[in-house]
Amino acid sequence: MHERSGSVAESTSERRERRADDILALQRAARGGGSGALLGWLAGRTGARVLLVTADGVTTSDRGCAVPDVDLAREAVTEMHARSLDSLALDGTGHSVVSVSLGRAHEGLRRSGETPPVLVAVTARPVPDGLAAVLADASAVLDLCWRLERAEGQWRRLEVTEAHNREAVLHLLMNGHVATARQIADLLEPALPDVMRFHVVESPPDLRDDTARRCAALAPDAWVVPCPVYHDHVLVIAPAGSSALARTLAEALDGCLVGVSDSVPLRDTALGYEQAFRALVTARGRAGRWATFAHRPDPVLLIGPELRDWARQLLDPLRSRPARRPQDPDSAELSVTTASWLAFSARAAALLKIHRNTVAARLREVEALLGLDLDRLPDQAVLALALRADTRRPVGWDAAPVSDRPAPLDELLTRPAVVAWARNLLQPVDDAGLGPTLDAWLRHDTRLAPTAAELDVSTTAVRKRLGRVEELLERPLLRPPSDRHELWLARRALLLAAEPPADPAGSNG
Repeated sequence: MHERSGSVAESTSERRERRADDILALQRAARGGGSGALLGWLAGRTGARVLLVTADGVTTSDRGCAVPDVDLAREAVTEMHARSLDSLALDGTGHSVVSVSLGRAHEGLRRSGETPPVLVAVTARPVPDGLAAVLADASAVLDLCWRLERAEGQWRRLEVTEAHNREAVLHLLMNGHVATARQIADLLEPALPDVMRFHVVESPPDLRDDTARRCAALAPDAWVVPCPVYHDHVLVIAPAGSSALARTLAEALDGCLVGVSDSVPLRDTALGYEQAFRALVTARGRAGRWATFAHRPDPVLLIGPELRDWARQLLDPLRSRPARRPQDPDSAELSVTTASWLAFSARAAALLKIHRNTVAARLREVEALLGLDLDRLPDQAVLALALRADTRRPVGWDAAPVSDRPAPLDELLTRPAVVAWARNLLQPVDDAGLGPTLDAWLRHDTRLAPTAAELDVSTTAVRKRLGRVEELLERPLLRPPSDRHELWLARRALLLAAEPPADPAGSNG
């Protein structure tokens, strides 16, 4: 400890004043930087190497703590615990070790078998006067810091665990496993609604955790999950009656956008997410920063139950494929992986919590089973339509007769209602003169570089034009889940309705 050289011994009042100053300094260090700052202050005040030894490891007053000092500290702590002491001083060759237990308020730790933390100072001999007193005063403040930091760490771990559980429930819902999702959700709060509205809240990435907490406070009866795919999205599943929640969230969360779906059954969570994601694009152009899904009609419903028969015929090799080995994915897992990849592209691995090589291997198997090339947009669009038609259950479809010889997709796309839908959808793009850009982008499987080469412009220019198409259609194109599959179907329907049917966008397989 640094004493005044050459001075006479301090009086009692001076020692009390110095101790009071030390205690105030300890409190300031603890408030300013926690236990780390407090250890650093102690090292500067005493001139010793100061360490905090806990069951989780050793925290030092600086990063360059020598290994011998750590060994000495651990030796002193072992001796203290063996002798059930609250403090201990050991003298060695050229050094001394003074240790003070923080376990005065940790009887619960002792009862559970855990060892309480110990504050240790390693110093050269002789031991400075007052070192033990400073350590004793510091131990009380450090005890509070350690307990607070430990509680915060446990709370963060609980938050992470709960977030993972909620993400698992979301994953089950997105894949149609409603019963299993409810079993897990029953252990958490709130309960999942039977009919819900899906909300996607877009916030600055560095504020997402705070946005998620505020969403949970604003909608206590909603299921709030940070998006596992996009680090700037928070997903909110609210009861269908929460029609004003989107406005509430947008008004309360500065700088955030909110997209909300129609009221959909819980089993259609994936559809609700797609609708809310599309509505988010619309919200970017609105002063209120929120929008409800408004893209109707759905081409699946327009075509009708005949589409279900066509889809089942196309998917039959996949549906009837058994797993060759117990560890191999079955047809349901292959379908889920494919649907996730069609929606999220390269981000599907993050959503499914599997390696991207596993996703690629499953896609190759699906390609072999169905005779498709999933590198090409036409085959992607055909397969995405088939999976949607096979999993959706619109009212009246189950009562429709099943055909053994379903109509080909091209015939279904030429129905007047489908052609009218396609014309209305693409009319704003054609009127704005962006039809050639969209066609080239679809023809080149939504790859920017080949599209730019054909149009003789830069990829930046193509991206800007497609951004304008997004604004005109109020549909996502450049960020999955994209509406590129529906746009290909719409353009295909118009081409088939023309005479003769040119095909710049490819064949439907």
